Amino acid sequence: MSETTFEAKAFTAQGTARDAVALPPATFDGTVNMPVMHRAVTAFLANQRQGTAATKTRRYVTGGNQKPWKQKGTGRARQGSTRAPHWVGGGTVFGPQPRDYDLGLPRQMRQLARRSAFNVRAREGNVHVIDSFGWDAPRTANMVALLARLGVEGKKALVLTDGVKTNVYLSGRNLPKVLVMPFADASTYHVLWSDVVLVEAGALGHTLAPVAETAATPVKAKKAAPKAKDAKLVKAEAKRERKAAAEKPAARKAAAAKADVKPAAKKTAAKKAAPKKKEK
Repeated sequence: MSETTFEAKAFTAQGTARDAVALPPATFDGTVNMPVMHRAVTAFLANQRQGTAATKTRRYVTGGNQKPWKQKGTGRARQGSTRAPHWVGGGTVFGPQPRDYDLGLPRQMRQLARRSAFNVRAREGNVHVIDSFGWDAPRTANMVALLARLGVEGKKALVLTDGVKTNVYLSGRNLPKVLVMPFADASTYHVLWSDVVLVEAGALGHTLAPVAETAATPVKAKKAAPKAKDAKLVKAEAKRERKAAAEKPAARKAAAAKADVKPAAKKTAAKKAAPKKKEK
């Protein structure tokens, strides 16, 4: 076992920076065993499978108890049931059946894989220590503000608490890239899934004295980038513009023709309206 020691940046629950903290060598000893981590992740993903896929063999398909036609005299091949595999609607041969996909690993191998995953994140400098999550009420804005002050917004963050912290869990539950769980429940897969790991100091055996909080800079919401127009919509708009441009000269000519017709129509109407002179 190597004697590598790591230090991690420490922050308050509001994101105020404080002095760095030494990580416990029992977990962060520098050991990285890639094959064991691979086996641990493979076992974790296999254990998530339900194994409920099932198909019906010919014994479970309804019907087909009687021969479709008699054995001899029809000229056709002999058949015993319409639920045989070669019939449409018949049973399935060698189809999937309910099974158990669980894979087990020895305890020491699981521990080695978990320790290796933490060491990988510590080598990258992506392990941060939070002195204490003393949030009185669940509020997603608290988690968003903390990640923004740490500069890890947009990254997959694994928040590990000292025991069960309901308010912290509820504060990060609505964030798709945030996963909150007790430190003892974190597996190799969870650590490798994340880009940054936030660990509460109490889970590492540290007791950090409270420090004065600094004002947090307001987090500005990013404006959504305008969506690129679909090629079909662009073509349709261009076609409408060309059609409108072609119709403008014709509309002008029609308007000019109407303007020429109007005076003549007025004269004709005036002649009709004028009283006829009586003949003597």
